[in-house]
Amino acid sequence: MGLFNRKNNDLANAATATAVREVDPALAALSGDYAIDPAHSSIGFTVRHAMVTNVRGSFGEHEGSLKLDGSDPAASTATIDIKIASIDTGIGDRDNHLRSGDFFDAEQFPLMSFRSTQAEQLGGDRYRITGDLTIKDVTRPLSIDLEFNGAATDVYGAERVGFEGSAEILRSDWGLTWNAALETGGVMVSDKVRLNFDISAVKAAA
Repeated sequence: MGLFNRKNNDLANAATATAVREVDPALAALSGDYAIDPAHSSIGFTVRHAMVTNVRGSFGEHEGSLKLDGSDPAASTATIDIKIASIDTGIGDRDNHLRSGDFFDAEQFPLMSFRSTQAEQLGGDRYRITGDLTIKDVTRPLSIDLEFNGAATDVYGAERVGFEGSAEILRSDWGLTWNAALETGGVMVSDKVRLNFDISAVKAAA
């Protein structure tokens, strides 16, 4: 029995040592609480218009937080709140239509929000964060594939991290169903929308 116990202990110790060695010290040093910097971040979307071209837009007002665990990326979390009224596609009439009850109904539902429920490292600098996306009064799961762009200390001494990524949704899943048929076939606005994220976040002071 003593021999088997010793072998089991040796295997357990070896596994622990391997796990410890696999933790990247540089990544572990990034652990902490971060606030998304809206002045240096963008949250936008791309949608097909009239079946022939893409319209791009963004939300100018948003805030959020990251809790990064570099030793155990799966323990990391993220939250984002986006002000719907800040939507900007470059055309005022179109933006007002998007704010109206035909689409987001910004007056009744002023925020779009995301709350993470799971994080995973896919390999290298690639990550996937899954959570609940709420638009209007509908909450559904969403997975966002992200790439870690690196970390730096800016000229003001703030520690920053950067991520960029995207996800595709069907807007009808969140009750955004307005459309218009085209005489040549098809519809004015595609159901599929690509969400784009370019995030810079600042680490909270210790």
